[in-house]
Amino acid sequence: MQALWMLVASAMFAMMGSFVKLATEHGASLPQIVLFRGFPSVVLLLIWARAARQSIVPTSWRLHLWRNLSGVTSMWLGFFAISHLPLATATSLNYTAPLFIACWMLGWGGAQRDPVRIAAVALGFLGVIAVLRPSINPDEWLAAALGLTAGAMSAVAMMQIRQLGRIGEPEWRTVLFFSLGVCLSSTVGLLIEGWGHADLLGYAALIGVGMAGLFGQLAMTRAFGVGSALLTAALQYSTIIFAALLGMGFWGDHPDALAWAGMGLIIAAGLLSVWRTMRMPPET
Repeated sequence: MQALWMLVASAMFAMMGSFVKLATEHGASLPQIVLFRGFPSVVLLLIWARAARQSIVPTSWRLHLWRNLSGVTSMWLGFFAISHLPLATATSLNYTAPLFIACWMLGWGGAQRDPVRIAAVALGFLGVIAVLRPSINPDEWLAAALGLTAGAMSAVAMMQIRQLGRIGEPEWRTVLFFSLGVCLSSTVGLLIEGWGHADLLGYAALIGVGMAGLFGQLAMTRAFGVGSALLTAALQYSTIIFAALLGMGFWGDHPDALAWAGMGLIIAAGLLSVWRTMRMPPET
């Protein structure tokens, strides 16, 4: 059952990426997309907290601040990459967070001589090169660089989420404050860029962004809560496969053999990094 929940979450996140791309093509601005991603979660979580008489006061404002700065930045950069790159390519770059965590562990986490993490980093970035080299046009390198930066910022956010979990912060409150940060950032973006010119299909895609993102978040939370964290972390990489299939079906993207091999390397390196992190003591 746990595997089913994570596969549902991965499919939802891949669909969310598709809706982001579709909304952009039909006139929606990036701030609009970010707003529609966060708003449903804020409304539903506040309603639930009120009904369940749960306090929304956080345990640590500082950790929430750093989690939001890194997570919201990652979302903006990731959505920008999705709107300008083939869906599978952008998704692969967004899922490089475990590689950056492995880099941090090698540099500053006391794991300098860990051959498993060294292999994970080497394999992962070989995969990034393989994904980018055959599929990126010269005018798409900025989007590719920002997509890779989104993966790095996501790694920072993951470490903050881990710290929040260690101090006993419930997952729903972490998601609530992240969603509030998303909505606040989108308001600033709307003041600068304006509302956008989405047509009817564009608004339908915006609703899809919010609903797919919300259901994906709920399914992923359920998956991590009912079974092996290692299996769940492994299955989340199926998002890349789902995104590749959606890109082929709706946008006619056809990654070549080298690009597929690169995606495989990124997935394998991410799994290796996650496995090593979960097997090692916390201080390493």
